Amino acid sequence: MHFASDNAGPVPAQVIEALSRANTGHVPSYGADAVTQGVADRLRDLFEAPDAAVYLVPTGTAANVLSLACLCPPWATVFCAPVAHIHEDECNAPEFYTGGAKLTLVGDDDRMTPETLRTAIRGEGTRGVHGPARGPVSITQLTERGNVYSLDELRALTAVAHEFGLPVHLDGARFSNACVKLGATPAEMSWKAGVDVCVFGGTKNGLMGVEAVLVFDPDKARDFEHRRKRGAHLFSKHRYLAAQMEAYLEGDLWRDLATRANSRCDQLVQGLKGAGVELVNDTWANIAFFRAPLAAHKALQAQGAVYALWGGTEGLADTDMVTGRLVCDWSLAPEDVSAFLEALRGAL
Repeated sequence: MHFASDNAGPVPAQVIEALSRANTGHVPSYGADAVTQGVADRLRDLFEAPDAAVYLVPTGTAANVLSLACLCPPWATVFCAPVAHIHEDECNAPEFYTGGAKLTLVGDDDRMTPETLRTAIRGEGTRGVHGPARGPVSITQLTERGNVYSLDELRALTAVAHEFGLPVHLDGARFSNACVKLGATPAEMSWKAGVDVCVFGGTKNGLMGVEAVLVFDPDKARDFEHRRKRGAHLFSKHRYLAAQMEAYLEGDLWRDLATRANSRCDQLVQGLKGAGVELVNDTWANIAFFRAPLAAHKALQAQGAVYALWGGTEGLADTDMVTGRLVCDWSLAPEDVSAFLEALRGAL
């Protein structure tokens, strides 16, 4: 009953096999190998973006901050939600890699709205050299609270950004899960929705460790390779990154893995509703937040359920309501979810 994180799950056999095939002989380094070049072409095809610049990096943090550094000078600000990963979980890496750009938090929820974004943008860029310049808008899809922006919501946000001449970055650590949830193509959820730079996440969806960055306007990618090297994120044995992504793209494995994770979350949500507990997020792909008495959480975890409690429990009574986060990865079986739901009903 492991629901702590989709970072904690195993790697599919197809990826291990691809790494084994790549582990033969000598090939050019630093991304000059044939597998890397082929993967870049396949990603351009998948995203229907023949002119896109494509880069592979080992972590989601690297993908986000290197992208933002290409879009945001040190004297500007990045607009993002208060619970965006770049704000809460990346140890000031965006500020570091941009050379000092700040983050401007938009609204008070995990999903920005056109109204809150427009207000935040208007609030900056009004003090000349005494305040930060307006910089890129960063959207997290799906959000850190498990919600999914609809395509209309994405288009509305990017329209506001472009109204002010600002580029849009999409943090797509769980891009595949959101894409499957919406029944959208990668193109529809990226450049066709107004996104300028997109992260196509792999690590949270079964890969050992690789993310793809697609810059749809190559002019915005001029500095990426230098920043990647200077930031120590250019692998010399780059073929091992590319081999993972090659397996991920083969036969749409990325979509299959995300579909499995989302299906388990759908099963989980229906069970949570049936058990009478409160579901916190109103949309979901592979993450569900629920509220239950602290005593129920303790009972669940005593039976082997592994998941995070949100907000801390220090000083709380067993009767106090506490939020739990359940993350489904591709490897969860239906019986794993059923076992959790049975334990939950007993704990309640």
